[in-house]
Amino acid sequence: MKERPIYQVKQLVHRYWQEPVLQVEDLSISQNSIVGLVGPNGSGKSTLLKMLAFIEKPTSGTVFFEGKPVEPFSDTVRFQVTFLTQTPYLMKRTVFRNIKYGLQLRGDTDNIKKKVYESLALVGLSGESFAHRKWYELSGGEAQRVALAARLILKPKVLLLDEPTANVDVDSSRLIREASLRAREKWGTTLVIASHDLEWLSGVCDNIIYLFRGRLSGNRKTNIIFGPFTPLPGGFYEKNLSKGQGLVVPRPPHENAAAVIDPEKIHVFSKEDLTPSTGKYLRGIITRLVLEKETGNIAASVLIGSFEFCANLSHKQSRYSVLYPGEEVILSYDPGDIDWR
Repeated sequence: MKERPIYQVKQLVHRYWQEPVLQVEDLSISQNSIVGLVGPNGSGKSTLLKMLAFIEKPTSGTVFFEGKPVEPFSDTVRFQVTFLTQTPYLMKRTVFRNIKYGLQLRGDTDNIKKKVYESLALVGLSGESFAHRKWYELSGGEAQRVALAARLILKPKVLLLDEPTANVDVDSSRLIREASLRAREKWGTTLVIASHDLEWLSGVCDNIIYLFRGRLSGNRKTNIIFGPFTPLPGGFYEKNLSKGQGLVVPRPPHENAAAVIDPEKIHVFSKEDLTPSTGKYLRGIITRLVLEKETGNIAASVLIGSFEFCANLSHKQSRYSVLYPGEEVILSYDPGDIDWR
Protein backbone atom coordinates (compact mmCIF):
# COMPACT_ATOMS: atom_id res chain seq x y z
CA MET A 1 0.00 0.00 0.00
CA LYS A 2 1.32 3.41 -0.95
CA GLU A 3 2.18 5.54 2.08
CA ARG A 4 -0.04 8.56 2.61
CA PRO A 5 1.76 11.92 2.16
CA ILE A 6 2.35 13.88 5.32
CA TYR A 7 1.29 17.08 3.49
CA GLN A 8 -1.10 17.78 0.66
CA VAL A 9 -1.74 21.34 -0.46
CA LYS A 10 -4.80 21.92 -2.63
CA GLN A 11 -5.80 25.09 -4.52
CA LEU A 12 -3.94 27.34 -2.08
CA VAL A 13 -3.88 31.09 -2.71
CA HIS A 14 -2.48 33.64 -0.28
CA ARG A 15 -2.65 37.40 -0.68
CA TYR A 16 -1.11 40.38 1.05
CA TRP A 17 -3.02 43.62 0.44
CA GLN A 18 -5.02 41.92 -2.33
CA GLU A 19 -1.85 40.92 -4.19
CA PRO A 20 -1.32 37.15 -4.62
CA VAL A 21 2.06 36.15 -3.18
CA LEU A 22 1.56 32.37 -3.28
CA GLN A 23 -0.49 30.17 -5.59
CA VAL A 24 -0.11 26.39 -5.22
CA GLU A 25 -2.63 24.24 -7.05
CA ASP A 26 -1.37 20.84 -5.93
CA LEU A 27 1.61 19.84 -3.80
CA SER A 28 2.37 16.61 -1.92
CA ILE A 29 5.24 15.99 0.49
CA SER A 30 6.06 12.41 1.45
CA GLN A 31 6.59 11.28 5.01
CA ASN A 32 10.21 10.97 6.18
CA SER A 33 11.44 12.89 3.13
CA ILE A 34 13.79 15.86 2.83
CA VAL A 35 12.42 18.54 0.53
CA GLY A 36 14.26 21.68 -0.54
CA LEU A 37 12.58 24.96 -1.45
CA VAL A 38 14.54 27.08 -3.91
CA GLY A 39 13.82 30.44 -5.49
CA PRO A 40 14.86 34.09 -5.50
CA ASN A 41 13.98 36.43 -2.66
CA GLY A 42 10.27 37.21 -2.72
CA SER A 43 9.36 33.98 -4.53
CA GLY A 44 7.08 32.76 -1.71
CA LYS A 45 9.33 30.29 0.12
CA SER A 46 8.80 31.77 3.60
CA THR A 47 5.07 32.16 2.99
CA LEU A 48 4.75 28.51 1.99
CA LEU A 49 6.66 27.45 5.10
CA LYS A 50 4.24 29.48 7.27
CA MET A 51 1.33 27.66 5.65
CA LEU A 52 3.00 24.29 6.29
CA ALA A 53 3.73 25.36 9.88
CA PHE A 54 0.04 26.24 10.37
CA ILE A 55 0.89 29.66 11.78
CA GLU A 56 -0.88 31.63 9.05
CA LYS A 57 -4.20 30.99 7.37
CA PRO A 58 -4.22 30.97 3.57
CA THR A 59 -6.60 33.34 1.84
CA SER A 60 -8.16 30.28 0.20
CA GLY A 61 -7.37 26.63 -0.27
CA THR A 62 -6.57 23.77 2.10
CA VAL A 63 -3.48 22.27 3.71
CA PHE A 64 -3.93 18.61 4.66
CA PHE A 65 -1.74 17.00 7.32
CA GLU A 66 -1.69 13.22 7.35
CA GLY A 67 -4.81 13.21 5.20
CA LYS A 68 -6.89 15.64 7.29
CA PRO A 69 -7.53 19.37 6.68
CA VAL A 70 -5.90 21.39 9.47
CA GLU A 71 -6.51 24.96 10.59
CA PRO A 72 -3.73 27.23 11.87
CA PHE A 73 -2.72 26.76 15.52
CA SER A 74 -4.70 23.53 15.73
CA ASP A 75 -3.91 21.22 18.64
CA THR A 76 -3.68 18.45 16.03
CA VAL A 77 -0.26 19.66 14.91
CA ARG A 78 0.83 21.89 17.79
CA PHE A 79 3.73 19.69 18.91
CA GLN A 80 4.19 17.70 15.71
CA VAL A 81 5.25 20.51 13.36
CA THR A 82 8.09 22.87 14.31
CA PHE A 83 9.43 25.88 12.43
CA LEU A 84 12.93 27.37 12.67
CA THR A 85 13.15 30.85 11.15
CA GLN A 86 16.21 32.56 9.73
CA THR A 87 16.42 34.89 12.74
CA PRO A 88 16.23 32.86 15.96
CA TYR A 89 13.59 33.85 18.48
CA LEU A 90 14.50 33.12 22.09
CA MET A 91 12.47 34.12 25.11
CA LYS A 92 14.14 36.35 27.68
CA ARG A 93 15.20 33.53 29.94
CA THR A 94 17.98 30.97 30.30
CA VAL A 95 18.91 28.47 27.61
CA PHE A 96 17.56 25.67 29.83
CA ARG A 97 14.17 27.33 30.23
CA ASN A 98 13.97 28.15 26.51
CA ILE A 99 14.54 24.54 25.52
CA LYS A 100 12.26 22.92 28.10
CA TYR A 101 9.36 25.29 27.33
CA GLY A 102 7.82 23.09 24.63
CA LEU A 103 7.93 20.02 26.85
CA GLN A 104 6.24 21.95 29.65
CA LEU A 105 3.41 23.03 27.36
CA ARG A 106 2.98 19.42 26.30
CA GLY A 107 2.87 18.29 29.92
CA ASP A 108 6.01 16.18 29.55
CA THR A 109 7.92 16.75 32.80
CA ASP A 110 9.86 13.48 33.16
CA ASN A 111 13.67 13.66 33.02
CA ILE A 112 13.60 17.24 31.73
CA LYS A 113 17.25 17.96 32.56
CA LYS A 114 18.39 14.83 30.72
CA LYS A 115 16.28 15.70 27.67
CA VAL A 116 17.50 19.31 27.58
CA TYR A 117 21.13 18.24 27.80
CA GLU A 118 20.63 15.63 25.07
CA SER A 119 18.99 18.22 22.84
CA LEU A 120 21.88 20.63 23.38
CA ALA A 121 24.34 17.86 22.56
CA LEU A 122 22.56 17.29 19.22
CA VAL A 123 23.48 20.83 18.17
CA GLY A 124 27.03 20.62 19.51
CA LEU A 125 26.56 22.54 22.77
CA SER A 126 27.49 21.36 26.26
CA GLY A 127 24.64 21.27 28.75
CA GLU A 128 27.00 22.04 31.62
CA SER A 129 28.39 25.11 29.82
CA PHE A 130 25.26 26.50 28.16
CA ALA A 131 22.13 25.43 30.03
CA HIS A 132 22.21 28.28 32.52
CA ARG A 133 23.37 31.03 30.15
CA LYS A 134 21.00 33.91 29.49
CA TRP A 135 19.64 34.55 25.99
CA TYR A 136 21.82 37.65 25.58
CA GLU A 137 25.02 35.74 26.39
CA LEU A 138 24.90 33.79 23.13
CA SER A 139 26.50 34.51 19.78
CA GLY A 140 24.30 34.49 16.68
CA GLY A 141 25.31 30.95 15.79
CA GLU A 142 24.82 29.70 19.35
CA ALA A 143 21.38 31.34 19.53
CA GLN A 144 20.30 29.61 16.32
CA ARG A 145 21.54 26.26 17.64
CA VAL A 146 19.67 26.76 20.92
CA ALA A 147 16.53 27.63 18.94
CA LEU A 148 16.97 24.40 16.95
CA ALA A 149 17.52 22.40 20.15
CA ALA A 150 14.22 23.78 21.50
CA ARG A 151 12.50 22.24 18.48
CA LEU A 152 14.41 18.96 18.40
CA ILE A 153 13.55 18.21 22.02
CA LEU A 154 9.95 17.69 20.84
CA LYS A 155 11.05 14.95 18.40
CA PRO A 156 8.76 16.50 15.78
CA LYS A 157 7.16 14.75 12.84
CA VAL A 158 8.04 17.79 10.69
CA LEU A 159 10.90 20.28 10.96
CA LEU A 160 10.57 23.36 8.72
CA LEU A 161 13.75 25.38 8.19
CA ASP A 162 13.85 28.87 6.66
CA GLU A 163 17.43 29.73 5.65
CA PRO A 164 18.70 28.10 8.88
CA THR A 165 22.39 28.78 8.19
CA ALA A 166 22.20 32.17 6.47
CA ASN A 167 23.45 34.31 9.36
CA VAL A 168 25.70 31.99 11.33
CA ASP A 169 29.38 31.08 11.45
CA VAL A 170 30.82 28.14 9.52
CA ASP A 171 30.97 25.79 12.52
CA SER A 172 27.40 26.56 13.59
CA SER A 173 26.23 26.08 10.00
CA ARG A 174 27.75 22.60 9.90
CA LEU A 175 26.26 21.61 13.27
CA ILE A 176 22.79 22.90 12.34
CA ARG A 177 22.85 20.85 9.15
CA GLU A 178 24.05 17.73 10.92
CA ALA A 179 21.47 18.05 13.71
CA SER A 180 18.63 18.55 11.23
CA LEU A 181 19.58 15.44 9.28
CA ARG A 182 19.97 13.48 12.51
CA ALA A 183 16.33 14.23 13.34
CA ARG A 184 15.32 12.33 10.23
CA GLU A 185 17.63 9.43 11.10
CA LYS A 186 16.53 9.19 14.75
CA TRP A 187 12.80 9.91 14.55
CA GLY A 188 11.84 9.82 10.87
CA THR A 189 11.27 13.57 10.89
CA THR A 190 10.22 15.10 7.58
CA LEU A 191 12.41 18.10 6.69
CA VAL A 192 11.38 21.01 4.47
CA ILE A 193 14.31 23.38 3.95
CA ALA A 194 14.29 26.78 2.23
CA SER A 195 17.84 27.74 1.33
CA HIS A 196 19.97 29.42 -1.30
CA ASP A 197 22.66 26.78 -0.74
CA LEU A 198 21.95 24.60 -3.76
CA GLU A 199 25.05 22.48 -3.24
CA TRP A 200 23.86 21.42 0.23
CA LEU A 201 20.26 20.85 -0.85
CA SER A 202 21.31 18.82 -3.86
CA GLY A 203 23.37 16.57 -1.62
CA VAL A 204 20.67 15.82 0.99
CA CYS A 205 17.22 16.33 -0.53
CA ASP A 206 14.93 13.67 -1.94
CA ASN A 207 13.24 16.40 -3.95
CA ILE A 208 13.85 20.06 -4.67
CA ILE A 209 10.91 22.34 -5.44
CA TYR A 210 11.42 25.60 -7.29
CA LEU A 211 9.26 28.62 -6.50
CA PHE A 212 9.12 31.61 -8.81
CA ARG A 213 6.76 34.54 -8.31
CA GLY A 214 4.72 32.56 -5.84
CA ARG A 215 4.16 29.56 -8.12
CA LEU A 216 5.68 26.12 -8.31
CA SER A 217 8.05 26.14 -11.26
CA GLY A 218 9.32 22.58 -11.36
CA ASN A 219 11.42 20.20 -9.33
CA ARG A 220 14.97 18.88 -9.22
CA LYS A 221 14.64 17.59 -12.78
CA THR A 222 13.94 21.11 -14.02
CA ASN A 223 16.93 23.35 -14.65
CA ILE A 224 15.85 26.84 -13.61
CA ILE A 225 18.47 29.58 -13.60
CA PHE A 226 17.48 32.80 -11.93
CA GLY A 227 18.94 36.14 -12.97
CA PRO A 228 20.36 38.67 -13.03
CA PHE A 229 21.87 38.13 -16.48
CA THR A 230 24.74 40.28 -17.76
CA PRO A 231 24.68 41.50 -21.40
CA LEU A 232 27.35 40.18 -23.79
CA PRO A 233 28.41 41.34 -27.26
CA GLY A 234 26.19 40.01 -30.02
CA GLY A 235 22.89 40.26 -28.19
CA PHE A 236 23.43 37.37 -25.78
CA TYR A 237 23.39 37.46 -21.98
CA GLU A 238 25.28 35.50 -19.34
CA LYS A 239 24.76 34.16 -15.83
CA ASN A 240 28.06 33.69 -13.98
CA LEU A 241 28.25 30.18 -12.51
CA SER A 242 31.89 29.91 -11.45
CA LYS A 243 35.23 31.54 -12.19
CA GLY A 244 35.61 31.77 -15.94
CA GLN A 245 32.33 29.98 -16.68
CA GLY A 246 28.96 31.45 -17.45
CA LEU A 247 25.66 30.21 -18.85
CA VAL A 248 25.04 32.01 -22.15
CA VAL A 249 21.37 32.73 -22.87
CA PRO A 250 19.33 34.74 -25.40
CA ARG A 251 18.01 38.15 -24.39
CA PRO A 252 15.66 37.71 -21.37
CA PRO A 253 12.09 38.87 -22.06
CA HIS A 254 12.16 41.03 -18.92
CA GLU A 255 14.44 41.91 -16.01
CA ASN A 256 13.14 39.29 -13.58
CA ALA A 257 12.90 36.38 -16.04
CA ALA A 258 14.26 32.92 -15.18
CA ALA A 259 15.88 30.67 -17.80
CA VAL A 260 14.62 27.08 -18.06
CA ILE A 261 16.48 24.22 -19.77
CA ASP A 262 14.84 20.84 -20.28
CA PRO A 263 17.14 18.02 -19.05
CA GLU A 264 16.50 16.28 -22.40
CA LYS A 265 18.17 19.24 -24.13
CA ILE A 266 21.41 18.97 -22.16
CA HIS A 267 24.14 16.57 -23.28
CA VAL A 268 26.95 15.21 -21.14
CA PHE A 269 30.34 14.16 -22.54
CA SER A 270 33.35 12.56 -20.94
CA LYS A 271 36.59 14.56 -21.09
CA GLU A 272 37.90 11.89 -23.46
CA ASP A 273 35.14 12.70 -25.93
CA LEU A 274 35.65 15.45 -28.46
CA THR A 275 34.43 18.88 -27.40
CA PRO A 276 30.99 19.50 -28.91
CA SER A 277 31.25 21.36 -32.21
CA THR A 278 27.92 23.16 -31.86
CA GLY A 279 26.15 24.99 -29.07
CA LYS A 280 27.70 26.14 -25.82
CA TYR A 281 29.52 24.03 -23.30
CA LEU A 282 30.59 24.10 -19.67
CA ARG A 283 32.83 21.94 -17.54
CA GLY A 284 31.53 20.41 -14.33
CA ILE A 285 31.65 17.44 -11.98
CA ILE A 286 29.15 14.58 -11.93
CA THR A 287 27.66 14.39 -8.44
CA ARG A 288 25.23 11.51 -8.99
CA LEU A 289 23.81 9.11 -11.55
CA VAL A 290 20.27 7.89 -10.91
CA LEU A 291 18.30 5.21 -12.75
CA GLU A 292 14.72 6.38 -13.24
CA LYS A 293 12.60 3.27 -12.78
CA GLU A 294 9.61 4.58 -14.73
CA THR A 295 11.52 5.41 -17.93
CA GLY A 296 14.71 3.36 -17.65
CA ASN A 297 16.70 6.55 -18.32
CA ILE A 298 19.75 7.59 -16.33
CA ALA A 299 19.67 11.11 -14.92
CA ALA A 300 23.03 12.77 -14.36
CA SER A 301 23.54 15.65 -11.94
CA VAL A 302 26.44 17.92 -12.91
CA LEU A 303 27.77 20.52 -10.48
CA ILE A 304 29.12 23.78 -11.91
CA GLY A 305 30.04 26.28 -9.24
CA SER A 306 27.13 26.14 -6.78
CA PHE A 307 24.55 25.21 -9.42
CA GLU A 308 23.64 21.59 -10.13
CA PHE A 309 22.32 20.82 -13.61
CA CYS A 310 20.19 17.78 -14.35
CA ALA A 311 20.64 16.01 -17.70
CA ASN A 312 18.98 12.86 -18.99
CA LEU A 313 21.49 10.56 -20.64
CA SER A 314 20.42 8.97 -23.89
CA HIS A 315 20.19 5.16 -24.03
CA LYS A 316 23.22 5.20 -26.31
CA GLN A 317 25.22 7.30 -23.87
CA SER A 318 24.26 5.24 -20.85
CA ARG A 319 25.19 2.06 -22.71
CA TYR A 320 28.53 3.10 -24.19
CA SER A 321 29.87 5.99 -22.10
CA VAL A 322 31.76 5.33 -18.90
CA LEU A 323 30.59 8.08 -16.58
CA TYR A 324 30.84 8.03 -12.82
CA PRO A 325 30.31 10.39 -9.86
CA GLY A 326 33.31 12.61 -9.29
CA GLU A 327 34.31 12.63 -12.97
CA GLU A 328 34.91 15.94 -14.71
CA VAL A 329 32.64 16.16 -17.76
CA ILE A 330 31.54 18.55 -20.48
CA LEU A 331 27.96 19.76 -20.47
CA SER A 332 26.63 20.94 -23.82
CA TYR A 333 23.46 22.90 -24.63
CA ASP A 334 21.97 25.11 -27.32
CA PRO A 335 20.91 28.61 -26.12
CA GLY A 336 18.03 28.36 -28.57
CA ASP A 337 16.52 25.56 -26.42
CA ILE A 338 16.15 27.86 -23.42
CA ASP A 339 12.63 28.81 -22.35
CA TRP A 340 11.70 31.70 -20.05
CA ARG A 341 9.49 32.10 -17.04
